[in-house]
Amino acid sequence: MSTTNYLERAESLAPLLERMAPQMERAHELAPEVVAALHGAELYRLLLPRSLGGAELPPADFVEVIEAIAKADASTAWCLGQAGGCAMSAAYLPSAVAREVFGPTHAVLAWGPPNRDGRAVPVDGGYILNGSWPFASGSRHATWLGAHAAVFGRDGKPAAAGSAPLAEPTFLFPRVSAIIHDTWQVVGLKATGSDTYVAKDLFVPESHVYLRDDPKHRRENGPLYRFSTYQIYGAAFAAVALGIARATQDAFIALAREKTGFLMASPMRDNAAIQGQVATSEVMLRSARLFLIDNLRAAHDEAARHGEIEFDRRLAMRMGATYATHQAKDVVDACYYAAGATAIFEANPFERRFRDMHAVAQQSQARMMHMEAVGRTLLGAGPPSYAT
Repeated sequence: MSTTNYLERAESLAPLLERMAPQMERAHELAPEVVAALHGAELYRLLLPRSLGGAELPPADFVEVIEAIAKADASTAWCLGQAGGCAMSAAYLPSAVAREVFGPTHAVLAWGPPNRDGRAVPVDGGYILNGSWPFASGSRHATWLGAHAAVFGRDGKPAAAGSAPLAEPTFLFPRVSAIIHDTWQVVGLKATGSDTYVAKDLFVPESHVYLRDDPKHRRENGPLYRFSTYQIYGAAFAAVALGIARATQDAFIALAREKTGFLMASPMRDNAAIQGQVATSEVMLRSARLFLIDNLRAAHDEAARHGEIEFDRRLAMRMGATYATHQAKDVVDACYYAAGATAIFEANPFERRFRDMHAVAQQSQARMMHMEAVGRTLLGAGPPSYAT
């Protein structure tokens, strides 16, 4: 299926997403009919290998789909972006396990970031897993969960080399095996249902444990799987920000063409300050989007030609994702404040997007420490590991 077809499918869902968004916000989860529509359009399978019936879509094309969904509803786009990153695990799993997890048409894998209280102890045939993990976006409609946890020996000490992996593996298990706590009372991205889940003395077979982005265990050779999960998350979450900002900018332009503000003698469209803001915001959005997508396309080409992505390109992707998120936030802020009191009403297209945008900007992929790492590299001081 062509990339254009997936983008058209995403755009066709906009009326449904816009109609369901208020209800999903109140429920703190995606509505069943929305999840069904996403599965029907195969949008949860965009980054799955073709060997599993997935699209194995290049990241730049994936970003365009996420952006299109975010224009209608950011929470839905966030869940899709998160699930796409999780689906990259299929490239590292034994084929039988990958089919077990991702084979069903309604399959969704979700997880949260590593948490210090997560630990696994090796036993015959696998591990006993304990811990809790927050921020599991989409976990309420997921079929499987993953947990990143350190390995400890039976004596309670960190595992020694030779007895178990020292790296922090990912453990996969059916969602029904975990305890889910409703912790998602937040300001924005409410419908993502990014709850906290708990594993208590849970046995996870060794076959369902893998090391993220470890080339020694990579079973798929396509250029998509030369991207790290972290890079995919960065691009996807930036796409959510760009989609929010695009929709907000368009809504503001429509408002400014018709509205005459309080104490103003003429429509907002005739105000020089508004005219300048609209033009500046347009440049900010278009340039940030172009920089992000161009670098993703170039990285995919490098991976296809050389089997790897060069360091300078990885650095550019990191710059692009962080920069796009902050440019998008600035555009949303400008539109929100210029819209005046119109923007504070839930019935108008600004209030939810303003909250969602600020929730996106608070997550780790948007932190300005990434720009500090890039600057450190450009100045010749060497980057910390999280730069790429």
